Amino acid sequence: MSIKSGYFKKHLHVDLTRGNAERLDLSETFIKKYIGGRGFGAKLIWDNLRKHDFKIDPLGPDNLLVIAPGPLTGVYLPSSGKNSFVAISPATGLYGDSSMGGGFGVELRQAGIDAVSITGRAPELSVLLIENGETTILAMPGLKGKNCLEAEGLIKERLGTHAVHVATIGVGGENMVKFACVNTDWSRNAGRTGIGAIMGSKNLKAIVVRGDKDIPVYNVAGLVAENAIAFKYMREHKYFRMWQQEGLMNVIAYANEKGILPSYNFKDGVFAKHDQINGATMLSGYKIGDSACFSCPMCCGNICLVKNGKYAGTVVEGPEYESCAMLGSNLGIDNFAAVLSANRLCDELGIDTISTGGVIGAVIEGYERGILSLADLDGREITWGDEEAILGLIQKIARRQGIGNVLADGARGIIKRWPEMDKVILHVKGLEQSAYDSRSSLSMALAYATSDIGAHHTRAWTIAKEMEQGQNWSDDEKVDIVIYHQKVRPLFDMLGVCRLPWIELGLSERHYANFYKYVTGEEASLEELLERSNDIYNLTRLINVRLGTSRKDDSLPRKVWANPPLTGPTAGRIIKQDDFNRILSLYYQKRGWNEDGIPPASLERKFEDWAVPAWNEHR
Repeated sequence: MSIKSGYFKKHLHVDLTRGNAERLDLSETFIKKYIGGRGFGAKLIWDNLRKHDFKIDPLGPDNLLVIAPGPLTGVYLPSSGKNSFVAISPATGLYGDSSMGGGFGVELRQAGIDAVSITGRAPELSVLLIENGETTILAMPGLKGKNCLEAEGLIKERLGTHAVHVATIGVGGENMVKFACVNTDWSRNAGRTGIGAIMGSKNLKAIVVRGDKDIPVYNVAGLVAENAIAFKYMREHKYFRMWQQEGLMNVIAYANEKGILPSYNFKDGVFAKHDQINGATMLSGYKIGDSACFSCPMCCGNICLVKNGKYAGTVVEGPEYESCAMLGSNLGIDNFAAVLSANRLCDELGIDTISTGGVIGAVIEGYERGILSLADLDGREITWGDEEAILGLIQKIARRQGIGNVLADGARGIIKRWPEMDKVILHVKGLEQSAYDSRSSLSMALAYATSDIGAHHTRAWTIAKEMEQGQNWSDDEKVDIVIYHQKVRPLFDMLGVCRLPWIELGLSERHYANFYKYVTGEEASLEELLERSNDIYNLTRLINVRLGTSRKDDSLPRKVWANPPLTGPTAGRIIKQDDFNRILSLYYQKRGWNEDGIPPASLERKFEDWAVPAWNEHR
């Protein structure tokens, strides 16, 4: 079946060095095979690597940055506000991507664009303006040093309108902090893998989009009927109201109960004062409103205000679970107002809350264990729960001041400067670990280890299922669920929708196959879409293998092997290396990769076509 609708079939390629842009046609073959979002991004990154013989400096002008919504982005269906940022990551040197919610991707679709790719480096700090598919590169050196929110306001003032969506970087991105993020709509971030640093390396302060085109839909009546079923299911779910009230903050209590809440740099899986930073505390003293991405009934965004004390006046959209855990319990902070202040500071400076909490936690433990000296800390002690020192360190990281200059290079930079820090910092492939302790979950450990972007939970979040199944869950079942998550989750990013209705409320994957059918007119089954999605996971593995990844990199932080949680229900548990090696081999076998984690050479033939044929001619 052919693609009848759902796309504009336009790819905008911008060269900041030359100061020009081309509107390129996307072929139907490309669209069907890669669908959109992460799929478009992975293929364009693969082609750009081939064009440069797989020699790319992540912070050099040749590193391609792809921004791509999916065919369902901006369409009226549950949680359809997603958009992918894709590039070679400066944190890992490997494939990287990050998904952003809000309304930026919707506006890009309304501008008549299915994907934007950006190469080169502008001669001075600039803003890329996209208006209904037409581009202008605006030199705006006066934005240097402005935080994300301030820059967004100044750009709108310069353009004389608020009827635009702006994705901007802060000081962290300008200084190429390797976990800098891209911010839009106040606090929606493409947070992971250092996408903000790539924009900084290109002298690109912001991307501004304005569009008023109708998004094409093949069968509106069919889509409306499918929507009615999906929205009704979500609205009547027993946890729907809880999600509207607390959003992801409800996970703090769950994670503490299960002993997987990162506390004191993952020294423990429980936090004695967890009830001072959980969803109930937020609701009783801080929350003043809800926020949501486009067309999302779950409204999981929390708007919080500190009303009293030294942080009075702090207002932020957040926190969600990851930010609260990594900037709260992981740093020994039991003051929710301080967590909000740290969250807002990260958003303003444009650095990722997960990685920021990870590297600061490692510094505190490193000092506690004598790995770091007072001189290493610029003469200022830092201990668990030291709010003032922690907020100061966040500033130093973003501005690359003192010890912050080392921390800004992330886990690998820290270990390169102080090799003994490898004992305390948790990362996989250079990406700092998300806020789920894997020492009690072999499937979660496998998910982190085999993730294409490093230790990030959104690639395969299996820990809750393993907790539910208990210790008698077989290796086959653990591997199968990791692979299934790695197969289905790319599909959400390719379509441009949020995974939460599926993973948290159990909305069937089959609704998404129907949404795709009604929007595009292509009669593809869920199984066919999942095969295309699985191809993308194989493609990102091929990218990483070509950049040097093998079995040695599919590993875990040293703390996971050697240091069990001290208290709580998971106390004493670690991942045993023999168990991990056994299940990793089984994973490779089921993937069809060899014992060193290398896919068969024949797999590359699936991706021989060129999305932009001219790139092949320029090799």
